[in-house]
Amino acid sequence: MIHKLFTSPINLVVKVGEKVQEEAEKELYDLEQIQRKLVHLEMMYELDEISEEAYAKKENELMIRYEIAKKREMDEWYE
Repeated sequence: MIHKLFTSPINLVVKVGEKVQEEAEKELYDLEQIQRKLVHLEMMYELDEISEEAYAKKENELMIRYEIAKKREMDEWYE
């Protein structure tokens, strides 16, 4: 009984941490989310809301994330 009193809070923290990590990875590596961000970024650039330099930097970051996400998807597909 006492063992549960001490381990339950730790288990809860671990589960919350796992959920946060899962949501962060989903945000970072969700293909549809990345595609939407790329479209939004392009629209901002075309409307002169951001500079060419800012556009290129952000586009590069998103494309790297896209490549990682695509590789993860392919790895999951083959497993």
